[in-house]
Amino acid sequence: MEERQPKDPRIYFAAERTFLAWIRSGLSLMGFGFVVARFGLFLKESAAASQAVKSYGFSIWVGTAMVLLGVFVNLTSALRHIRIISGLNRGDDVVGRPSYIAVGVALMLAMVGLAMVAFLITVE
Repeated sequence: MEERQPKDPRIYFAAERTFLAWIRSGLSLMGFGFVVARFGLFLKESAAASQAVKSYGFSIWVGTAMVLLGVFVNLTSALRHIRIISGLNRGDDVVGRPSYIAVGVALMLAMVGLAMVAFLITVE
């Protein structure tokens, strides 16, 4: 009978820290998205009555996209964490695979950033 090696708890704690970092990232995206979405409303409220403030729907779309991206990050990180812990429990090698969640989020944030730059350049 083969004796099972005790599992190193540091590996599980590292997986949990990574999962919690993804949750923080998702919450940050949702919070910042909310701020961006409400930025147009803030400009209207803070402008003097004599000044005309143009209302752009761009901030609501960018903010909503960022909130949805944050929700996506939280959901996919939960699924990835479950898959990693299950793999660790089976004794699978879970190291060495790229984090497609991180790559996808980086690409989405780059697109949002480019869209914001284009918007800021075109707005007078």
